Amino acid sequence: MNTKQKHTRLIKAEAKRLGFMSCGISKAEFLEEEAPRLEKWLSEERHGEMRYMENHFDKRLDPTKLVPDSKSVISLLLNYYPEKFQREDSYKISKYAYGRDYHFIIKDKLKSLLSFLQDEIGEIHGRAFVDSAPVLDKAWAAKSGLGWIGKNSNLLTKQVGSFYFIAELIVDLELEYDTPVTDHCGSCTACIDACPTNAIYEPYRVDGSKCISYFTIELKDELPGSYRDKFEDWMFGCDICQDVCPWNRFSKSHNEPLFDPHPKLLENDKKDWEEITRETFNEIFRKSAVKRTKYEGLKRNIRFLKD
Repeated sequence: MNTKQKHTRLIKAEAKRLGFMSCGISKAEFLEEEAPRLEKWLSEERHGEMRYMENHFDKRLDPTKLVPDSKSVISLLLNYYPEKFQREDSYKISKYAYGRDYHFIIKDKLKSLLSFLQDEIGEIHGRAFVDSAPVLDKAWAAKSGLGWIGKNSNLLTKQVGSFYFIAELIVDLELEYDTPVTDHCGSCTACIDACPTNAIYEPYRVDGSKCISYFTIELKDELPGSYRDKFEDWMFGCDICQDVCPWNRFSKSHNEPLFDPHPKLLENDKKDWEEITRETFNEIFRKSAVKRTKYEGLKRNIRFLKD
């Protein structure tokens, strides 16, 4: 076994031990296929008010500009599919936000992985990324063979669907690289047909400015009246295109206690949410990604659904 093989096996074994669902590795290089796609998406204003998407165009496409001398992008998946769900007569929260904010949990795991590699291999420089920098997570995960980009623009895997977080460790270490897998969406259009706001405007293309997740999380202004009957009770995020995807029949519940929801999140009905106080909001979402929309934002979303 050569050194690259040995290091690659070491990384994948440790990633598994840390609880990651899977780990794939690709060469750190310019993403040629993604460049024109991203440029077109931005020029067509598909990002709405997410102006940060316009920043660091070069860095989004070239990891060597983010991490000097980087050689490899280690992509990792962490399952968040819950065991229990909200009650039927409730306003809905995207499943990724049921428990504690994933940024902190995954960042800690990535730091542990990098520290382990430095102890085992020697002087390695690298950076961990969890949604927090201009990195095209899904493109790198697909490039490293962890799945394919589906028609809803999510990463899909035959074994487990799409309910998982994607993170990266970009390092200055040469490793063995994985190869992409084939697309298995076939003629299925379930996600396109189910999207109530027509955000999936053509297969594999999503207009971010029409997505329910964008409206309920990113948009800071009042919600547009023309979409009033289209949110299907989603008050934070949206899982519709994932819920209808046939590959998510294979989702298995996670085993990360920190992703378990506060009991009230599962127990609350619509009336409870409509009457939620700031104190209860802080109690339920103390360390949750829902904090991003703040109490006022969640109340705005609930009012919009109720009216």
